[in-house]
Amino acid sequence: MTGRLYFRQLLSGRDFAVGDPVATQMINFVYLVGDRDTGEAVVVDPAYCIDDLLEVLDTDGMHLTGALATHYHPDHVGGSFVGHDIEGVAALLERRPVKIHVNAAEAEWVRRTTGISADDLEPHASGDIIEVGDIRIELLHTPGHTPGSQCFLVDGMLVSGDTLFLEGCGRTDLPGSDTEAMYESLQRLASLPDNTTLFPGHRYSPPASATMGHVKNLNFVFKPKTKQQWLQMFGAA
Repeated sequence: MTGRLYFRQLLSGRDFAVGDPVATQMINFVYLVGDRDTGEAVVVDPAYCIDDLLEVLDTDGMHLTGALATHYHPDHVGGSFVGHDIEGVAALLERRPVKIHVNAAEAEWVRRTTGISADDLEPHASGDIIEVGDIRIELLHTPGHTPGSQCFLVDGMLVSGDTLFLEGCGRTDLPGSDTEAMYESLQRLASLPDNTTLFPGHRYSPPASATMGHVKNLNFVFKPKTKQQWLQMFGAA
């Protein structure tokens, strides 16, 4: 890493939570973002093995000042998942008492999934800025996969959670999903500059990241030219 921005992309089952079969199967990405000069950092979607993630921060000489959640699903924030208990923000708060930054529409879903208190959450609106040292992270509300899904824009990079992958997008057939809202959210993301680098919530394709220009050119979710075509493609029309 060079420059002031601290940015790490960690793959579950490989870079942390090694040997955890659920973490290995789900291939989640967790992100560490911060200011190398001040040593402050936040973690995006902490799940599976919190001690491993904190060890990475400690080894890098960074201290945790907050956590950001893209959405409430247990593989991103912890909770019960197909008979497995996934460690997440509840365990994080036991070790480092920081605020969990969520979209306001997602706050109750996160609270119910993780069991943490509403006082532990910091609800946000789209367009809010979180400052980590002198690093600014813009929060973008992108509903569709869940009501309060959000992406994070920092220094020309988009951390997209399960809203957008290099190939495909988040499912819209789950509780709280909305196919029309997903279309609108993807259109907003498509308006970002082509040189914006997309960092998704899972490694569902061999590359771990790609430019938005590349994704918009090859990802089938951007092929429909109208909302009606989009809804027909997803069987919602």
